[in-house]
Amino acid sequence: MDYMTEPNFLTIHAALQLIRDKELPPHALTEACLRQIERLNPRLNAFITICEDVVASRKAAKQSPREQEIASGGVSTRQKNTIYSTTALATTLQNIPFAIKDLFATKGVRTTAGSLFFKDYVPAEDAVAVKKLKETGAVILGKTNTHEIALGVTTNNPHFGATRNPWDTARIPGGSSGGSAVAVAAGMSLAALGTDTGGSIRIPASLCGVAGLKPTYGRVSVRGVIPLSWNLDHVGPLTRSVKDAALILQIIAGYDADDPFCIDHPVDDYLAHIEEGVKGWRAALAVGDYIEEADADVLRAMQEAAKVFEELGAKVESADVSFLREAALANGQMTPADGAAYHRERLAEHPDWFGEDVRRRLEMGRDLKLSDYILARKTQTEMKHRMAKFFEQHDILLLPSTPITAPLIEGNDAVEQARRLTRFTAPFNLTGLPALSIPCGFDKAGLPIGLQIVSKARNESSVLRAGFAYERETDWSTRRPQSVQE
Repeated sequence: MDYMTEPNFLTIHAALQLIRDKELPPHALTEACLRQIERLNPRLNAFITICEDVVASRKAAKQSPREQEIASGGVSTRQKNTIYSTTALATTLQNIPFAIKDLFATKGVRTTAGSLFFKDYVPAEDAVAVKKLKETGAVILGKTNTHEIALGVTTNNPHFGATRNPWDTARIPGGSSGGSAVAVAAGMSLAALGTDTGGSIRIPASLCGVAGLKPTYGRVSVRGVIPLSWNLDHVGPLTRSVKDAALILQIIAGYDADDPFCIDHPVDDYLAHIEEGVKGWRAALAVGDYIEEADADVLRAMQEAAKVFEELGAKVESADVSFLREAALANGQMTPADGAAYHRERLAEHPDWFGEDVRRRLEMGRDLKLSDYILARKTQTEMKHRMAKFFEQHDILLLPSTPITAPLIEGNDAVEQARRLTRFTAPFNLTGLPALSIPCGFDKAGLPIGLQIVSKARNESSVLRAGFAYERETDWSTRRPQSVQE
């Protein structure tokens, strides 16, 4: 089956162009995604809540015969061989179905944070990022499953059930934005919002074979997002193409004067130069003991990715980044400590309401010595300085998103998985640098491998441009999991 004939597997850019050309009825996208949710969510458990207004609108819609034909049988045969305009479409997401991690406040729709504490919380207002999506016409399908309070990377939620990887349903999708990544990978949504404190966008993007972008710290407002760490939380998109991630960032980025963690810095035009390539760029390929502990298949994929960048005209040089170990350790101390501070009353009053692994991490954070926390913050300052110096010599850094592919759900300790899977992502939460995960291959078991591209602060444009150049030269982003066909 050619999945590009399925509306729910279109990229946003392709879908917008088809709607503009009147070859795709506007309601076909939402209809196709809702049908996919009905078919696959009982097995994959990506969504906690489906928005009732979307379902009601679907039932009330009176589609034309053409709309019904397209919704049930694909879009148009013309699209298969069409190369869409490389210029930016208007910054609109009109009629584009979105999934929202259940950490974002959504007006009139419950926001659980995957927790018993918030299971009946219905916000009166939208989070800023959600509001911006709605203002451009996006359709919010529902709220996606998350590791409880976002403190973990398995999305094996004890209260709302485990989310399963569409490439192998016996395996985790990563987390904590696991439901969002699965929704995109399985065609239940064209895109999704996630949050990232130690890798929670990039890890599930890597394990599920989609694109996941963590912008610079403070680039996107976190107002209206239930916090895990005020010092490390980021908001970003999960998509099936780099250009779609750029479009979404264009919409959700920007200064929010009411968010004390937001930065007041001009927003680039992320699509203006995205197709101009990386010829002459200085790319650092991460090496050293810290990197080489990754699985052999992952390391091979990194070498192959480096060759692609060389073919694209970049000058690739090896760089020992073993110093990132210190950054990951500091992030690993700060995350549960900050989480314990935010959830201090809940932890004191009802520790039994937390799942075992999350409670254990919160207690570790609560019990961290003040001197150790201060030293972690010192490491944060030092690492920001060191990475700023690093990017005076390099335009981008290439390294694995995760050291392994998706582990099995059963038989693995969630706390240990957090240490293992955040190995290469957590340093860039600590330093606040923009980082993108994109598919770059598969291991021997047929599981996706993610390539992480990092650059200096506020340089999302280069990260996206490099990711697009690589994506255009490969076909990894077009692969679809077998489970969506069954």
